[in-house]
Amino acid sequence: MHFHNPFRSHDEGGSHGAPQPPPQPAQQHAPYPQPPGMGCKKPSGPDDGDIIGQVVAGYQGWFTCEGDGSPLKGYWHWAPDRLKPMCASNCAVISWPDMRYYERQHATGFAAYPNGTPARLFSNMDAQTVYAHFRMMQDAEIRAAALQRFVPCGPEGPPRDITTVHVHNAALATGVKWYCMYDVGGWKKMGSELPEDWRCKMSQYAASPAYARQNGKPVVAIWGFGFNDDNHYLSPEECIQVIRGLQAAGVYVIGGVPTWWRKGMSDSRGNYAAVYRSFDCLSPWMVGRASETKDLDFYFNECNKGDAEELHALGIDYQPCVMPGDLATGRRLHGDFYWHHFANLARLGRTGVGLYVSMFDEYNEGHHIAPTAETRADQPADFAHPALDEDGVPCTADYYLRLTRDGGAMFRGRLLYSELRPTEPWPGRGPCHRPRAVAIKAMVNGRYVCAERDGRLINDRERAGPWETWTLEHAPGGVHLKAYTGKYMCAEHEVIVANRDTAGPWETFTVTRLDDGRVTIRAWTGKYVQAIPEGTGRMVAGADEAGWWESFAFEDV
Repeated sequence: MHFHNPFRSHDEGGSHGAPQPPPQPAQQHAPYPQPPGMGCKKPSGPDDGDIIGQVVAGYQGWFTCEGDGSPLKGYWHWAPDRLKPMCASNCAVISWPDMRYYERQHATGFAAYPNGTPARLFSNMDAQTVYAHFRMMQDAEIRAAALQRFVPCGPEGPPRDITTVHVHNAALATGVKWYCMYDVGGWKKMGSELPEDWRCKMSQYAASPAYARQNGKPVVAIWGFGFNDDNHYLSPEECIQVIRGLQAAGVYVIGGVPTWWRKGMSDSRGNYAAVYRSFDCLSPWMVGRASETKDLDFYFNECNKGDAEELHALGIDYQPCVMPGDLATGRRLHGDFYWHHFANLARLGRTGVGLYVSMFDEYNEGHHIAPTAETRADQPADFAHPALDEDGVPCTADYYLRLTRDGGAMFRGRLLYSELRPTEPWPGRGPCHRPRAVAIKAMVNGRYVCAERDGRLINDRERAGPWETWTLEHAPGGVHLKAYTGKYMCAEHEVIVANRDTAGPWETFTVTRLDDGRVTIRAWTGKYVQAIPEGTGRMVAGADEAGWWESFAFEDV
């Protein structure tokens, strides 16, 4: 198997299902009090620090192995029972890392790879592991890593302190910044212990050039205030006191908050409005909320746009999550899901906005960007979960690092905006984009477009079947649409037909996605395709501008 160097550019020689609108809150709450001084705040500029206008990644850094010197001992986070060997019956991850990047590796109880290679894993107790991860982030042009920190006064504290030292040294060596991200889940004494941990331990790193800063202040994130579950209840007053205490100490404080924080419903408690609006920046959680690209469009319209507008008006910064998708359930679409999320969020601009990749190394839940087994031949024979080629498209182990680099470049304006992913899953092996089967629904009448045997196109079908199925093929300058007959759609000036055996300029269309998920189709003539609702429901390309008659929905078949 050919080894792909992750540090060389290849461009050079939760719950799933369609989202539903959340339930309305059971009761309306009084308007939230405006935090002191809020009226004079302005959102941060894109060049004011390491968070806004930048791409950062969440870093768990929580894996240990037996024999690595960890104070906890055993296979922490690799196995449900860390004191027993990690094996097929004692496994806590659903994706297998590509182990070619790690000098020090640790034995497991898994069977060997199909080629006989022993099944080994990395540990975050090893400095080389953390350095390798930061080199990957450097290559992906990730500005900073948000190091997760859970209840540091408990058993997790000592191994996390070791990892913190490794992270700081790796940041110094690579130039990738880092900051502390406290997770308050189950933290009963958070109100006193978090400020103490920052003051006595973590703040010692804040003066270093390796530590992330925004608007001249060291950055601290707190994840978990306001989530509507039994593991995250802390009184609003206690939360505000912690936030204000950190801010008084000169800290820029980010809040990892529920998706529906702004409306105080669904995953958010209803009495936390003042808490949310006390932060310097909000980063609403998104993992488990979307499983298809249409779900991402739903949340962009229902959450992201409104969040950005309100926070901009309040002078609070915004750090929405961008995520690669769940590998284990086949949601990644060989990178198209991730790129679609980048493309949506890039529309928000960079003033007062940064992006948070969730996550870098989350092999437990399958939404990670770190190098992963390319095929089942690159993981233990008895590891039951899919590799990166789960949908039949070969992907290099570092593919999602390269996607992060290119998506970040688009967000920062260094790469032209494109809804079509420019990054090849495996450069030189197969097409960049696979053909896609879609049904085309006209928004003007809710009917599907059908190709008759004689090549005529009509939009009068109530349901989509074989005759209403089109193959969308990506091509230079646009797309080709092939009917079930094997004939390509063509614009004969204003007349739209499907009667061509091959695709050329007249058979090339420009498809543009609108904010609400609808698309417009423009012919080579520069005219927009229209669905005429009256009479025969014919299709023409005669509009200079796109309105309701020129709007369609592409539904995956």
